[in-house]
Amino acid sequence: MFDDWDLIEASFAMQYPQKDLYATGDDDMEWREFITLLSGIMPETPLGQIIKIRAEDDDDILEHFTSEQHRIRNEWRNRQLQETMKQMSKEEVMMQMKAMFKSMAS
Repeated sequence: MFDDWDLIEASFAMQYPQKDLYATGDDDMEWREFITLLSGIMPETPLGQIIKIRAEDDDDILEHFTSEQHRIRNEWRNRQLQETMKQMSKEEVMMQMKAMFKSMAS
């Protein structure tokens, strides 16, 4: 979420011009309200457009992507793959530690 904060700000300004993400005092936005509004961001907003690019899997549409759209999509997919690999590595380490403790107990 923090990597996309500028897109979130721009999308809120576009879709919810009456809302102030930085209001202080009685007008503070609660976390629940923020999450609700964020989940309702429309595809026409800056964040909506980027999400649409990142999630595209249709080969016919991908064929007409600009180089910038391909860059955005590829960067996102590479980041997701790296996170998945990190998580897998943690799980593998935990399995090895579990096996080690089991062997020590027997």
